[in-house]
Amino acid sequence: MRIPTWTSLRRPRRGRPARGTAGHAAGGTAASGPGARPCGAVRAAAGAGAALLLGASLTACGGGSGRGGAQEFHVLVYGDAGNKVEKQIVTEFNRTSPVKAVLDTIPGADYQQKLQTVINTPQAPDVFFNWGGGSIQPFVEAGLLMPLDEVFKDDPKVGDHFLPSVYNTAKIGGKAYGVPMRGTQPVLLFSNKKVLADAGVTPPKTWDDLLAAVKELKAHGVTPVALGGGDRWTTMMWFEYLYDRIAGPGLFEKAVGGDTGVWASQDSRAALAKIRQLVDAGAFGTNFDSVKFTDGGSAQLLAAGRAGFELMGSWEYSTQKDGDPGFAAKDLGYSTFPSVPGGKGDPADLVGNTNNFYSVMKKTKQPAAVAKFLKLMYSDTFVKAQLAIGNLPTTTNTEKFLDTSDDPAYARFQLGLVSKAPSFQVSWDQAYPPAAMTPVYQAVQRFTDGQSDADGFVKAMQALDAS
Repeated sequence: MRIPTWTSLRRPRRGRPARGTAGHAAGGTAASGPGARPCGAVRAAAGAGAALLLGASLTACGGGSGRGGAQEFHVLVYGDAGNKVEKQIVTEFNRTSPVKAVLDTIPGADYQQKLQTVINTPQAPDVFFNWGGGSIQPFVEAGLLMPLDEVFKDDPKVGDHFLPSVYNTAKIGGKAYGVPMRGTQPVLLFSNKKVLADAGVTPPKTWDDLLAAVKELKAHGVTPVALGGGDRWTTMMWFEYLYDRIAGPGLFEKAVGGDTGVWASQDSRAALAKIRQLVDAGAFGTNFDSVKFTDGGSAQLLAAGRAGFELMGSWEYSTQKDGDPGFAAKDLGYSTFPSVPGGKGDPADLVGNTNNFYSVMKKTKQPAAVAKFLKLMYSDTFVKAQLAIGNLPTTTNTEKFLDTSDDPAYARFQLGLVSKAPSFQVSWDQAYPPAAMTPVYQAVQRFTDGQSDADGFVKAMQALDAS
């Protein structure tokens, strides 16, 4: 397996970041008093491998003792179809470990906000899901996280089990703070093959191809592109690709490195003009802001034949397989984002997430058990389980298991793209510190909705703090 260079992840002043799924998802003291639920009452070791679903109330242990004195630590993850593997790995760990792992999940739409709420409280988890660099930098600066050289004191070469270009994504100040724990997640253009065939449309290779496909699909009474604009990070993916295709990866590298002037450049305005052209052509329909990916809305539009395309991270495969296995097996298509003639970006460039990561809280009372648990993230069992749901792990032993994937062709397609990509640009909302996430979303949504013009978008992006 050739290690990709992914040069666009290199930028000054800050660690090299990564994002989720969205896309674009707690921990704490045991409950007490009459009728209180004991901490860890629902645990993956309890047979069915159920995760504790946390809604508005966050109740987890943060590494203390659970009911009956049993020792445990809490692992907080983003709630989605990928949790199948997380549950499986927790169950495997708990079969032999006297210290039990408890898996807690927060629905994806709420994950970021609730993590921010609990991360510096007694309710914080011991281990938590994140996107690397920009998403964890504030926690590192606040002294909340344990560097991996302290977690793995007995295994200083743990990073050798992962592709360096991915493992380094969660390095800040020269120290690693995250273990890759899912799969690489390039953003792809998914399609409903039957809908496209009925309209005489093929996956677009160029921008003009895409506009022509939009026209044909509209003529056949189909929304050309399913867009979960209610989540906002889904819309941001279109900005990321168009900025890359027109300006190349350098513009965003400079912006996130502190050179805000690039947002006012000619290339920036050209990218915005393409976005406006797509919206005005009716590519997304008229009610895209009332649709979400996180509640299954946009994915269902594609599967039900009410839309022709959806731009989404590679997790779309597992989402569709979970929601509509028949569609995933027969009619789910995938291709790369089209080129933009005259643009500076390489058509082989990718945007998305290099991977998701587990990071460890410094206050955990179970560092040895946590280290043992995290070593499962490069086990053969882990790799095969991720491949089975359509994810492509970034471990050094992945390639030998590609044929065990639920869809080997899909796995090899992703591997080919990732291995050859001149640039793999991290998602904007994860490249900036968490405080910038909402302003980025607002700038994207307001421009797409026509509430602001190019000048308004430029002004909003120039106001972001990349430090």
